[in-house]
Amino acid sequence: MPTAALALGVFAAIRVAGAAVLALAAWWAGRSPVRVLGHSWDSVWYLAIARHGYGRTQIWPVTGLVQSDYAFFPLYPALVRLAGGGEWGGLLVSWTAAAVAAVGVYRVGELVAGRRVALLLVALWAAVPHAVVLTLAYTEPLLVALASWSLYALLRERWLLAASLALVAGLTRPTGIAVAAAVSVTALHALLVRRSRAPAVWAAGLLAPAGWLAYVVAVGVARDDVAGYFAVQRQWGSRFDGGRATLSKVWEVLGGGPVALATAVSALLLGTALLLAVLLCADRPPLPLFVYTAVLLVIAVGGAGYFESKPRFLLPAFPLLLPLAAVMARARPRSAVVVTAGLAGLGYAYGVYLLVFAKMPL
Repeated sequence: MPTAALALGVFAAIRVAGAAVLALAAWWAGRSPVRVLGHSWDSVWYLAIARHGYGRTQIWPVTGLVQSDYAFFPLYPALVRLAGGGEWGGLLVSWTAAAVAAVGVYRVGELVAGRRVALLLVALWAAVPHAVVLTLAYTEPLLVALASWSLYALLRERWLLAASLALVAGLTRPTGIAVAAAVSVTALHALLVRRSRAPAVWAAGLLAPAGWLAYVVAVGVARDDVAGYFAVQRQWGSRFDGGRATLSKVWEVLGGGPVALATAVSALLLGTALLLAVLLCADRPPLPLFVYTAVLLVIAVGGAGYFESKPRFLLPAFPLLLPLAAVMARARPRSAVVVTAGLAGLGYAYGVYLLVFAKMPL
């Protein structure tokens, strides 16, 4: 069996089992499994855009939040609409994108660290606690599908393909700008350091951020405000404060007072992500992977907003798992299987908690 197909099989086995556990838990709690998987939290907004287009605003008198659907980028709801709309349409798009993403993650890992590490990279990415998002009607699977293949094309110096995928990734969600940054910075490095004169390099550097910028400009036009998109994000409570809000939450957890399980786990996962980032830097990854991961970390850690959603924002940062996959690749196969299975089991339990029992946004 080709190793890429094996990686896809491993990914599917882990995530199908997770979806089954979540569906059974939802059924036990008296809730519709399809509604839990396809109509939870942000999925509600995406499905509404797919059905009715943009223009919905929700006002919360108690908190003062004014939530506009312009906060959500257009590619995913457009694909959901093409898939027929509704929960099943959203799930079809997400599950298809997750499969494409798994193969893309494998290909990047194979190119950088070899087949064994790449296979374990896919397994770990499928098993981390917030991987439950990969089976929901959310945008992370679509972003990773586009990001992984853009990074793969970039590592192979297929500049225009990498930039085109980055452009589309920029229409997927705000953190799609990380893909564009990877392409543009790598192109700049090729021009200034490697003295490349290839027109494709220039074109890639300019083309990559066009999708993200186009949506930001479109929101500005729709709201008659050049900074309209950023105003929408502020109204949602999302802004960049350099990490002050994140640090405050972490201190709250470390202070030993009563905090929600999701808050404590989010703090732990952020700390783990930063440690893995240090290990990744020590391994001197290729420039595209470094830039892509660094931008995702800066956005997740430096942004204020929903603290418990930050680990989800880092789910696309799959290169962070490369050091752990490399360590596991040197261990006995049975040890790697036990570690992956244990991590997946914890992830299943945590996914059930987040989607069925927790009363806070994912």
